[in-house]
Amino acid sequence: MSATTLLGIGAPACLMFAGALVLFFRGKTVSSFLQLLGAGCLMVVVLTHVSEALHLFPWMQWGLSQSVGHYVDFWSAVLGLTLFPIGYFFHALTIRRAAFVSIQGGGS
Repeated sequence: MSATTLLGIGAPACLMFAGALVLFFRGKTVSSFLQLLGAGCLMVVVLTHVSEALHLFPWMQWGLSQSVGHYVDFWSAVLGLTLFPIGYFFHALTIRRAAFVSIQGGGS
């Protein structure tokens, strides 16, 4: 894997993780936790690709279809691409509902 490709998947994942971390520390909600967990899983995907490119941890057998490294990479990608959008969706619904309630004149 080339350095350009690693940078292409690494930079957005790092930005997503940093944004999710800030959101989580601002208000510890379920939606922000799901975003943080999903972004963390995507960071694991980036780290597995860096490890594969640099030939770190050869016992993980990176790139082989039935290896531990393959399953770590695969399931981290599945969880990351599932949890982050779910957390983002719930966060957007929460923000929209809070804005709607404040426009209507309060929660009571």
